[in-house]
Amino acid sequence: MEWLDYTVLRVIWWALLGILLIGFAVTDGFDMGVAALLPLVAKTETEKRLAINTIGPVWEGNQVWLILGGGAIFAAWPALYAVSFSGFYFAMYIALVALILRPVSFKFRSKRECPKWRAMWDWGLWIGGFVPALIFGVAVGNVLLGVPFYFDDNLRSFYTGTLWGLLNPFALATGVLSVLMLTVHGALWLGLKSTGPVRVRAAAYAQWASLAVAILFIGLGVIVHQVLPGYVITSEIVTDGPSNPLLKTVALVDGGWTQNFITYPLMWIAPVAGVLGMLVARLSLRAQIDWLAFLGSKVSIIGIISTVGLTMFPMILPSSLDPNASLTAWDASSSELTLGIMLGATALFLPIILAYTAWVFKVLFGRVTAEYVEKNADSVY
Repeated sequence: MEWLDYTVLRVIWWALLGILLIGFAVTDGFDMGVAALLPLVAKTETEKRLAINTIGPVWEGNQVWLILGGGAIFAAWPALYAVSFSGFYFAMYIALVALILRPVSFKFRSKRECPKWRAMWDWGLWIGGFVPALIFGVAVGNVLLGVPFYFDDNLRSFYTGTLWGLLNPFALATGVLSVLMLTVHGALWLGLKSTGPVRVRAAAYAQWASLAVAILFIGLGVIVHQVLPGYVITSEIVTDGPSNPLLKTVALVDGGWTQNFITYPLMWIAPVAGVLGMLVARLSLRAQIDWLAFLGSKVSIIGIISTVGLTMFPMILPSSLDPNASLTAWDASSSELTLGIMLGATALFLPIILAYTAWVFKVLFGRVTAEYVEKNADSVY
């Protein structure tokens, strides 16, 4: 197909990477949100088990999106994989340990009835939900600011930053936004799946936290588009050339992150969806329409993540140390043949994953009650 050239393939895989990240946030996001909210919404042992079992049957399958996202970066964007996974090594190690702690906590929590034993694994679940949500948000903030790396003449990447350098005020603010966004999503999932005091406390949290997400998202958006300089390609843009980041020039330009929204006004749909989705969720909570509140949260997550990608395009990973070394969709991808083969495999298997996921959620539809947990105490989490 002549229309499916190297440029189009690069755009498709840029979009697919965003879709995989959104898929992870929309599905595994409410798992992490419920785990992070566990100390707030569940007070008794039965309430804790009720909350845990709303996500118990689905959390493992939802993690597939994270694996797919990591695999897509490795295969479609090797330069991005090399720089980010090595530069953010310690931060990703912490996130990985937290993610590993989560399944261990699920499996071991109910093995003993000792309160101290279960309290220990409750904190394991909290760490597994809160820490990755925070770290992923901090990573996004640092990407918008630019990451300190450069390439030598042999295209070997060198990262000069530190773990503590990632914890700057702007990145911490984006981390807080990530935590709030996913905990709201988790609270609304509890509203959809739980009963009793757990559902009431989750709704109360989501009422104020959803408003906080909208306000913080708007505030950070103003900073990004009005205060932070953006990375802009200043040389001729070659969209179908070799994957060599050093063949272009890049400059930091005031208002640079706003240029895409000026050129393509339809892109404003994404940030508007990010704000309106949370407001719809909040209003739906008041009207006790749980499914619409959860849908509003989904729309908001899609809008917020899409806003970041559309703001930066074609940038994928800007370099604060050497802007010319910044990775873009036009110079950081695999070969045209590789992207084409991967697209064929994705077109085959992604619909199967989506269909299976939809079927699982349909089969598991319904609320978890305290009576169900107590009746099946020996078989549920």
